[in-house]
Amino acid sequence: MSQIDCTNLENVRSELNYLDSSITKPEYFLYKLASGTQPRPPKPDKKVLPIYDLRGHTNNATLDNNGFEFVTYPLPMLDYFDHSAVQKDYYSQCCQYVAQTTGASHVHAFDHNIRDKTLADLKQSNVFPPVRFIHNDYTEKSAPVRVREVMGEKSEKLIQGRYAFINVWRPLQGPVTDEPLAVCDAQTIKQSNLIPATLRYEDRIGNIYSVYQDKDHRWFYLSKMQNDEILLIKCFDSDASGTSRYTAHTSFRLPDADESVTTRRSIEVRTIAFFS
Repeated sequence: MSQIDCTNLENVRSELNYLDSSITKPEYFLYKLASGTQPRPPKPDKKVLPIYDLRGHTNNATLDNNGFEFVTYPLPMLDYFDHSAVQKDYYSQCCQYVAQTTGASHVHAFDHNIRDKTLADLKQSNVFPPVRFIHNDYTEKSAPVRVREVMGEKSEKLIQGRYAFINVWRPLQGPVTDEPLAVCDAQTIKQSNLIPATLRYEDRIGNIYSVYQDKDHRWFYLSKMQNDEILLIKCFDSDASGTSRYTAHTSFRLPDADESVTTRRSIEVRTIAFFS
């Protein structure tokens, strides 16, 4: 297991939002309270860091070694703003992408979101802006809870074996010229960098990891991603024997972004891969 070699990679420098080290129990309110107010997010620790471009070097990263991997599949033609159409016609393809890449015996897709800042600002239903704070989607405690919620009565047997949460992220239009996704090489993340955080929704509570900055972290992205280019992100792996288990990620602003160009529009499907 080794880190990605950055020697021959180009990079951009941009601000990334870590969690300030003074915060030990972060909470993010994703809805407005009855008073109409929305509590501010925890204090960020803003760092301007190099983010290395893997264009031409995508084979240097793998899910089990680095926590993320790039694959290429054509974008299926369907209405991605139709929630039921995505579930019916796209989820199964995402399961195939993950199974073919990982060798999983079964993959289940259970959720997705679409992100587009312009449409989110216009209050389009079920469209959200890019996430600008560094995070990992599941924790040691929340991952098995989520399996039980998603898989129901089959879950107790399934969590006895290896399972992994893998997100399938891709642009819906390309090239991406701003707000690309940055991922941290899992080989550079320490468990002590990961801080359990609470996500408070109006009707439920979720748990993720926020991230403290570490000088060893190495960040990567793929410049000008097209809609046939997919980023697989491993957000939890129950196998603790040496494979990567978590992958911190965040969107970021490109320093030379042209704000007159169409905003980034992406879809991310959440899957669970089971290994028999």
